[in-house]
Amino acid sequence: MTQTPIRELIKKYDQEKPGFKAGVELEEQKLEAALAVMELRQSKGLTQQELARLSGKPQSTIARIENGNMNVSFKVMNEIATAVGKKVKIEFVEA
Repeated sequence: MTQTPIRELIKKYDQEKPGFKAGVELEEQKLEAALAVMELRQSKGLTQQELARLSGKPQSTIARIENGNMNVSFKVMNEIATAVGKKVKIEFVEA
């Protein structure tokens, strides 16, 4: 991963407060999930309410995922994907 000023700052803060970097990475993952669900929903022309109904989830769950306020499980992501005829793809990337 390229060292950008923000990455350097995260590294510095992590040295001062161990676990800081892990917290940042978790937030990044939540945002990636948020974008993935929002893009999926929009590509299908669905509202949050419609996606919620199809996936058997409350609309508030879809909203929390899309807002990045939920550490969504693989199970829930898979249920959302399956509801619209998609699959979840997991990929390991360099840290």
